[in-house]
Amino acid sequence: MKRRYGLDLYYHKRQAFIVYILIGAISAAAVVFLSIFFVRIIRTKILNLDSISSLYDNWDLHTIDGYSKVYGISSEILDSQPYNNTALAFLGYSSFMLAEAETDNTKSMEYLDKAIFNLRTAMRNSRPDSISQIHYMLGKSYFYKDKLSSTSYYADLVVKYLNLAIDEGYVSDDIPLLLGLSYAALGETDKSISAFTEALLVRENDILLFNIAKQYIKNSQESVAKQYLVRVIDTSENEELLIKAHVLLAQIDISENNLSEAEQEFLALLSKNDNIADAHYGLGVIYEKNGDSVKARSEWRKCLKLQADHAGALSKMSDFK
Repeated sequence: MKRRYGLDLYYHKRQAFIVYILIGAISAAAVVFLSIFFVRIIRTKILNLDSISSLYDNWDLHTIDGYSKVYGISSEILDSQPYNNTALAFLGYSSFMLAEAETDNTKSMEYLDKAIFNLRTAMRNSRPDSISQIHYMLGKSYFYKDKLSSTSYYADLVVKYLNLAIDEGYVSDDIPLLLGLSYAALGETDKSISAFTEALLVRENDILLFNIAKQYIKNSQESVAKQYLVRVIDTSENEELLIKAHVLLAQIDISENNLSEAEQEFLALLSKNDNIADAHYGLGVIYEKNGDSVKARSEWRKCLKLQADHAGALSKMSDFK
């Protein structure tokens, strides 16, 4: 019996020892696994923080190279985290900046489409302190999309998002000008004039003055428009803009029946450059009003030689057929 008892005790101790070894091995394996798991998590967090930090660092460089790096880093983050709002916003911002710098219109439009897509995605879960900037950049993206395509299809969205940005407290010097141009494209003359006037308080320039003049003409306030056109002529060194300002001044003179002043304005323009279609058209209108249809048709023909699709001259010539 004693021997049997001794063997049982031996086997019991041996089994217990094996169990302890197995438990130890399993525990060690679990520790190793958890260690690797947590190391990976921590490493991912650190790398992610480094990536987010580098987004801000490169953005703050305000250079094309910096924007290109932001574009690349944010794209890499989104490959593994498709709904990372910071990366979405920065990809939208950098896409816009690269679109603005791109000389190839097709590539520029591709960047703008990417900017709009990512900004709209980021907008869904954006923090309250960043939503105003997203709205501002969306408004600008739609504005430049219109500008590139020479349409006004997105002018309403420019107005929508820029006004949202304003309501949320966002401030940028270019907002009044962008709103003025977009309201003008939508035919909202009074709002356009108001926005342009606000833009003048920020920085006066000849293009802004000219656009304000055009809106006052649309609003049948020619006398006010003339004041702005005179300021354009007095300050601008842009030859193309100066021609447009003189043409508009002469057209206002015609509408006010100041035919002599209008004729002098057109003739002065043509003495410097005989290839101004609108000036020839305007002279034709003056000659028509003075009863000289032969000279009028001669000027309209000259106009059409310079600009075959000139709507006014085409209409006038068709009346004589």
